[in-house]
Amino acid sequence: MPGSASAEIDAIIKKSDDWRGETLSRLRGIVLGADPALVEEVKWKKPSKPEGVPVWSHDGIVCIGETLKNAVRLTFPKGAKLKDPKQLFNARMDSNSVRAIDFREGEKVPEAALRALIREAVRLKR
Repeated sequence: MPGSASAEIDAIIKKSDDWRGETLSRLRGIVLGADPALVEEVKWKKPSKPEGVPVWSHDGIVCIGETLKNAVRLTFPKGAKLKDPKQLFNARMDSNSVRAIDFREGEKVPEAALRALIREAVRLKR
C-alpha cells in the first residue's frame, strides 16, 4: 500500500542497490520472522536522510536498521540489557544502553542467533 511504512522500507532497500540493500532486506526478513507482532515504521526523516530510517517496534523500538558506507547496522536501543551469548554485538559498545551489530560485505548473517537476540529484545520490552 503506497505511503505505508512497509512500502517506504521497500524504497529504502531499493535505493541501496548494492550488497547493502540486499543485506538490509535479508535482515528485515529475519527481524520480522522473529516475532509476528513486530511493527514496521520509518522514523527520523531529515534533510540529510529524507527517506528516514527503518524501525521495528513492539511496545517500543526493538531495533533500527541503517545502511552505512561500509556496513549495514542493526541498532538495539536497550542492547546493553540483552543477553548476547553468541557475541553478535560489535558496535556502540561504549554506550551504557545502546548496542549495535555491523554487518559487512560478504559476512555470513548468523540467522538463528540474531532471531534469538531479537526475541530477547521483544521480551525485554514487555
